[in-house]
Amino acid sequence: MTALYRDSLPQLDGKTMLSDGGLETTLVFVDRRELPHFAAFPLVEDAAGRRRLRDYFAPYLATAKRHRRGFLLGSPTWRANADWGEKLGFNAAALAHVNRHAIEFLSELREEHAGAETPIVLSGMIGPRGDGYRPGERMSEAEAERYHGAQIESFREAGADMVEAQTLNYPQEAIGVARAARAAKMPVAISFTVETDGKLPSGDTLGDAVDRVDRETGEAPAYYMINCAHPSHFSDALRSGAPWLERLRGLRCNASRKSHAELDAATELDAGDPAELGLDYRALRKRLPHLAVLGGCCGTDDRHIAAIAAACFSD
Repeated sequence: MTALYRDSLPQLDGKTMLSDGGLETTLVFVDRRELPHFAAFPLVEDAAGRRRLRDYFAPYLATAKRHRRGFLLGSPTWRANADWGEKLGFNAAALAHVNRHAIEFLSELREEHAGAETPIVLSGMIGPRGDGYRPGERMSEAEAERYHGAQIESFREAGADMVEAQTLNYPQEAIGVARAARAAKMPVAISFTVETDGKLPSGDTLGDAVDRVDRETGEAPAYYMINCAHPSHFSDALRSGAPWLERLRGLRCNASRKSHAELDAATELDAGDPAELGLDYRALRKRLPHLAVLGGCCGTDDRHIAAIAAACFSD
């Protein structure tokens, strides 16, 4: 399969894209599905799982069409790396297969739903090697490049347009991902998560993390994002007017104001208020005119993305 947008991402060319919400939290808390190690990627391996994924993405794609916006369609492969794969019985060959298969599945969805006003960008999703909420044992930049390179190569071979690394929580891993993507000639979006104080779980500020990754990779990332945090957790970090803010082009926020520790321990879903989240995004777009990707994370669903689109595109 040939990539359509690898050399010309619409979100870097004035096109505002929507994305989906919290896939894993929807599966666990809404479907009441057992999801060992919070991994959704095994769903692409059987017909029933693919049907569920197709049903999951359908209302998000409908919202994008209704508002005549592009859509960033991410693969359900946030956990499809070596460490998490091993816990689920997937060796290197099986992981390579499932990562390629996930992009092929997204390609089928694009053929069904894309249109002139709704370009659909296929994004290979990467998650952290460890826990998304805790840095734990940190890799060096070189180790992270080697570690994530295999998954990125699978995405490249399958025809993904780009790579999206979500919930990264310390700069060294982000640097490794960016270098691996550059080596594979794949555009990459680096998405950091933050605690309630607006800092990465590693203690780094968002600005310092972005500046360090850009400095040590020659600005390899296509852009940066924030995910898995409520807007109130990082709004103060956006007040500086510093140059790094121009590199921030995407948000995938939680609707819940809870901390990572509270979310980790939760037995019920905190979906927050979709309308309130939509207004938060509207306000953030005024402060961040370069924002081009609007999606959700833990606890959000198609109601939240519909509210975000209504609040941001109603004028």
